[in-house]
Amino acid sequence: MNRKLIAGNWKMNGLRADLQTVRDVAAAINKTATAPDVLLCVPATLLAQAAVAAEGSALKIGGQTCHLQVKGAYTGDISAQMLQEAGATHVIVGHSERRTLHGETDEIVAAQALSAINSGLTPIICIGETLDERTSGETLKVIEKQLGGSLSGLTDAAAFVLAYEPLWAIGTGKVATPDQIAEVHDFVRRFLMGRYGQAGDAVRILYGGSLNPGNAAEILPISNVDGGLIGGASLKAADFLSICMTACALTE
Repeated sequence: MNRKLIAGNWKMNGLRADLQTVRDVAAAINKTATAPDVLLCVPATLLAQAAVAAEGSALKIGGQTCHLQVKGAYTGDISAQMLQEAGATHVIVGHSERRTLHGETDEIVAAQALSAINSGLTPIICIGETLDERTSGETLKVIEKQLGGSLSGLTDAAAFVLAYEPLWAIGTGKVATPDQIAEVHDFVRRFLMGRYGQAGDAVRILYGGSLNPGNAAEILPISNVDGGLIGGASLKAADFLSICMTACALTE
């Protein structure tokens, strides 16, 4: 069994006052020897301060996206190298909101992931289907295509994390059933094993669709679910820590 990773994605939320949430999470997970790996991906404006707030703790800090280039004339963008220098250890790439709202393709995601790895970061590569694709029975076909494109050029299975996020279950309150989650996560595992051999068994596959304190105990034990990518529930320390404690109980 892979060690669980509980990753929070604050999205476009968080001001300096919210750094107290980072401090609270950092203090709490230090008290639990069997805690999962814990990560908070905060806005770039808070990243350096969050890294300081988490310093000396087991809590890791990450970014929410990065440009595929190290530097250049890309106004408003941020590179993986910049994130790493600010204190990040991870970065989310290919989140559905980035794919949908910013036109990031599988090819762009693969380039972002490679840039992150080359800058010393662990990319969390997101994949997932729309409601139309789910209802038309295209889910696994879509997932396979996204995996093939988004992992292009990535030769080291130990260098990245995957996150399955059904688009129809993000911010909607809808959650995929355990059978639906298991089907996709098991498929992703088979794909990884086919591509990377035994090393593919160690890639952590997170579930990222409205995971919260109320359903964590049902979702986290599912086959090949190695943790969660948490949205809204990561904004409150109590909610996020509840999920962390659920994951902790699975390792005891």
